[in-house]
Amino acid sequence: MPLARETKIYKTFMISISLTIVAVLSGIFFITTIRTRQLIDEENAIRARTLFNSIILARKWNAGHDGVYIEKKKGDKPNPYLDKAEIKTIDGKVFIRRNPAQMTREISEYAEKEGLFNFHLTSLNLLNPANKPDDFETRALSLFERGTNEFFGIEKKNKKAYFRYMAPLYVEQECLKCHSDQGYKTGEVRGGISITFDIENIRNKLETNTLYAIIFGVLSTALLLGLIFFFTVRLIRKTSEIQRRFEHLAITDGLTGIFNRRHIMSRFDEEFERAKRLKKNLGCIMIDIDRFKSINDEFGHVTGDEALREVSVRIKNSIRIYDILGRYGGEEFLVVLPDTDFENTRSLAERIRENVKASMVLATDMPLQIHITISLGIARMTDGDSTIDDIIKRADDGLYKAKNSGRDRVEWL
Repeated sequence: MPLARETKIYKTFMISISLTIVAVLSGIFFITTIRTRQLIDEENAIRARTLFNSIILARKWNAGHDGVYIEKKKGDKPNPYLDKAEIKTIDGKVFIRRNPAQMTREISEYAEKEGLFNFHLTSLNLLNPANKPDDFETRALSLFERGTNEFFGIEKKNKKAYFRYMAPLYVEQECLKCHSDQGYKTGEVRGGISITFDIENIRNKLETNTLYAIIFGVLSTALLLGLIFFFTVRLIRKTSEIQRRFEHLAITDGLTGIFNRRHIMSRFDEEFERAKRLKKNLGCIMIDIDRFKSINDEFGHVTGDEALREVSVRIKNSIRIYDILGRYGGEEFLVVLPDTDFENTRSLAERIRENVKASMVLATDMPLQIHITISLGIARMTDGDSTIDDIIKRADDGLYKAKNSGRDRVEWL
């Protein structure tokens, strides 16, 4: 019973620590995954800010020069919203004017062709209808009106992921040359530039790494739990083995290997209560080695110990599997016989006596064999018995009667 209780404790411990490890590792994995995604989003935002600042510097350079002229090539069209949108030199070459907005758009077209990124200049108060904002840009522009400095997020389009970033454009003195008619004032939010670039490859790598991390985490957790299980089971077995040894030592006589007095008396009590409850027979045999003191004195204690072991083996081989044998003390033995009436008790006692009488013990350091005999007293439980002491008393009296009658015999009262 105690062993089963301790095994249950070990199992509870193993389950608890396993759940704790799974919870901790799952938490670490979850936090790491979330943090990795946050870091990637932050890196994408840094990239977008860098692109935004680069185009802002280019626009300032353009605006500082009041626009720039480029030689007109096939397909180029002048901006209808600009003054002096087209000029012709004395040598016949035609140049068209590019303001910051158009320059931004053309840079975006180049970048988009290379698969790098896309710029889009837009506003809630448009001068050019072609710059109409989409839903993302409209939300961002509304936030800019309320003081937000930037807005970004991830959008899915055509089964691909894109990072969207937008920051406001503020009215500067150079801007009023083209936008004075729209009522802008210096420092106001004129609109914004949105930046879009493909992050599908990054997302795919992240998902792949996440999958590898999950597989690695599951395998690592399984290995760790396996090791915990292995060592816990090993510990349980070792502990159980040690406990069984202690339990065996606690109930066993160290010299003969049979039950000690405390345990044989405990078992006798159990059988006594069972016999009374079920109205069964119960027999008892008290055994004493004849002239044991003389054996010790003449041949030594080593020979005496060997005699005790030999007698215990002979008794054990004579009784039935369900009979209970124990060392009562010194050279005395007690046999408890469940479900055994008086005649069977006497018959079994005679068998024990004959088997022991047939044994011989070799004297220590002497070429001499010692013949051993025993005296036995028997008793059975009666209705008047209140404790096992009553039965033992009658068996003990029978034993003394056998001693006084010449030894090597079975007697009773």
